[in-house]
Amino acid sequence: MALVIATALAAGVAPAALGGATALAETPPAAGPASTSTGTGTGTPGTVVQEGGPLVVPSGEEVVTTRVTVTLPADASGPVKARLLLPITYEFAGDAWDFQDDIKATCSVNGGAYQPCPWLQPVEGVNQGPYVATMPVTEAATTLTYDIRIESGIGARRHGDVNGTLEVGAGGAPDLASGPVVFQFARNTPAANLRTTVLARDKAGVLWQYESTGLHEKPLKARERIGGGWNIYTSITPLGERTAAGEGSLVARDKYGVLWHYQGSGNPDAPFKPRVRVGGGWNTYTAISPRGWNGLMARDRDGVLWRYRPSYVSPSAPFQQRERIGGGWNAYSAIVGRTLGDGVVTRDTAGVLWSHDPSWQGSGFMPRVRLGGGWNGYDRIAYARNLAGSRYGDYLARDKEGRLWFYEGLTRSGNLVPSPTRRQIGWGWGIYDAIL
Repeated sequence: MALVIATALAAGVAPAALGGATALAETPPAAGPASTSTGTGTGTPGTVVQEGGPLVVPSGEEVVTTRVTVTLPADASGPVKARLLLPITYEFAGDAWDFQDDIKATCSVNGGAYQPCPWLQPVEGVNQGPYVATMPVTEAATTLTYDIRIESGIGARRHGDVNGTLEVGAGGAPDLASGPVVFQFARNTPAANLRTTVLARDKAGVLWQYESTGLHEKPLKARERIGGGWNIYTSITPLGERTAAGEGSLVARDKYGVLWHYQGSGNPDAPFKPRVRVGGGWNTYTAISPRGWNGLMARDRDGVLWRYRPSYVSPSAPFQQRERIGGGWNAYSAIVGRTLGDGVVTRDTAGVLWSHDPSWQGSGFMPRVRLGGGWNGYDRIAYARNLAGSRYGDYLARDKEGRLWFYEGLTRSGNLVPSPTRRQIGWGWGIYDAIL
């Protein structure tokens, strides 16, 4: 049984009233003094001024624009080139390749048409910028204006304040003017299709939906009722990435062993289409968990783990023939897969958490890696994506007192694992017998 999760943390959230707070960007500081450089020939300095000071960029597919006015030395002539440098540092080298998704730029010179300004990425294995966006070439003039339009993804918030530099020169050298261009990547409630939902079934069989805010401070909104009658199912498992826009599917097994498919409707108020029968015989499994995009894995009574890859044939035939992964999985009291990625996290009967990195050959895993003990204090552990502004997803865990805990997801080898630290984000969740 899986949970849907994600990144961030916040004040406690009660199941019956989880208010979502609106994040307010801090008032940007006044623009600092413009930098100058020596112009060609005469030594007359050019200037670079970011109009209106630092640009506040709300994370999550928001589009904002900053204007930079450049005054060139009097004797400047010919084609002029400009580039914007952002000194970005990543904890992991692999994260650097996500920069294009975090921050997309288009640029306009002197009021002309906007053009893509792609970032030059660092050399492979290097996790530090600067990243360089090249502006359209123009002819020298006394004054030039550069409009830089930034579209930020949900992951941009992690960059915080970035002190960039605009360099302007002839022939590629920054010999005409150079000055600061500052971006403040702020917390923001992203668009609905970038935020996930957490589903919880109460003991009366009512299914509830908690829409995520995408914010660390308070990651869940107040719950909304989806409908009753869900206590006919002995297992409910997510398929694909569920979003606050009503996207994402799930499968549910009834007490007779019949598996039913609920496709996402695209309507956040009624997020699932009427169910479609997949087939019987699923009572042979003691655990069912998501694995990869629209896929499943299931453990049988003998402890053998099986994989079901997606078929994309029809709602009634969503999976290919099962593939055997291997035996010995009865050693685990929890198997937590992800709806995005092939890695798996397990908890053994002693309460030790393990990471199973995908082998990339067949359906199996690399030798397991120990993450830590003490996890038998939880009766539910689940993966979620974009719960609180994370890029890769996070984990939720409910303890036996009904408190809900948030674990930020960390990338390790080919897997996403819970961070060593936790934060309480809810209480009273003991009223639910399923969380996903």
